[in-house]
Amino acid sequence: MSNRKYTQEHIEYIAANITGRSFKEFTDMFNNRFGKTLRVSAMVSLADRHGLHNGIDAKFNKGHQPTQFRKGMTPWNKGKKGTGGWEPTQFKKGNKPANWVPIGTERVNTDGYVDIKIQDGKFQKNWRPKHLLIWEEHNGPVPKGHVVIFGDGNRRNFEPDNLLLVSRKQLVRLNQYKLIQNDAELTRTGIIMADIYSKIGERKKKFSN
Repeated sequence: MSNRKYTQEHIEYIAANITGRSFKEFTDMFNNRFGKTLRVSAMVSLADRHGLHNGIDAKFNKGHQPTQFRKGMTPWNKGKKGTGGWEPTQFKKGNKPANWVPIGTERVNTDGYVDIKIQDGKFQKNWRPKHLLIWEEHNGPVPKGHVVIFGDGNRRNFEPDNLLLVSRKQLVRLNQYKLIQNDAELTRTGIIMADIYSKIGERKKKFSN
């Protein structure tokens, strides 16, 4: 996918949502939002061209890390007693940050999906989409190259029968032909149609060559 195929909406979405997320996590978010199939390396390249950084993947951000000090800057803990490993996010035993919430807490993310806190650890790994957790509870891990969508398009309907597994290739066709309906059964039919459209596209490509 060349740079000219990225719209201003794509760039604004990256700028608004990339901070604090790993490139792998954000690439999945971007692909789900726009029905794309970008690789992580492509997202890294795109973000870098526009001067956008997530602040956590040092090897991809060319040194742009919140905890990295440039020459001449004074470290936050200069002159303080304690071990050298202290960080701003470290708290004494029994203390919690002001924005701490218990495991199991739900929130709505910037894309309108419900997340659930699953652990206390590295922030970007503390939360997971609720619909994925429910799908995996009934079916096991989501296979590589697949995503889970809401069959009726309602991001608050977490009934297991409403959560449909599709490949990224199918998702592209579903979005392209607007086959995700307000009824899970109709969307299941749409998935079949998406496969048919893909087969037709493959045959046309084969004969054109």
